[in-house]
Amino acid sequence: MKRLIVETPRLQLYEMEFTDMAPLSSILQDEKVMYAYNGAFTEKETTAWMRKQLQRYKEFGFGLWGVFLKDTNEMIGQCGITMQEYKTTQIPEIGYLFAHRHWHKGYATEAATACREYGLNTLYFNKLYSIIRDTNIASRKVAIRIGMQPIDRVIKHYRGMEMPHIIFCTK
Repeated sequence: MKRLIVETPRLQLYEMEFTDMAPLSSILQDEKVMYAYNGAFTEKETTAWMRKQLQRYKEFGFGLWGVFLKDTNEMIGQCGITMQEYKTTQIPEIGYLFAHRHWHKGYATEAATACREYGLNTLYFNKLYSIIRDTNIASRKVAIRIGMQPIDRVIKHYRGMEMPHIIFCTK
């Protein structure tokens, strides 16, 4: 049975399992969704991504969780908290990624708000961050909507490219 992490009026966030590979693959292997990652994942990259999430659950007790619609139980994305390197330290990052057909419905803001509250009130982080590619305007807007502000810019090296990112932080 899946472990429920947090619930919102429309969504439930659960720890993912390998039984979630089909909906996960449809999201991570979609070019429209993965433009900020410089392209869709392969099947091998998707499996590695899932293994990484499962390892995060074991190592930290948190990670990126599957976002499910309450009324249909359909997995529509992922949202959660991961530890990411920033300068010389590890910081807790709120991350989110949703199936293209579920964009512009408020799900990312709703899920990210729940993750912010979980991170501050359950995991007791003093601050939470989001590291967002500078070209990802929609994700930048979500970060601002949940009360984050830009504090820095960094270059991330990913898939053989240098990609400018903006660091957002809770106030």
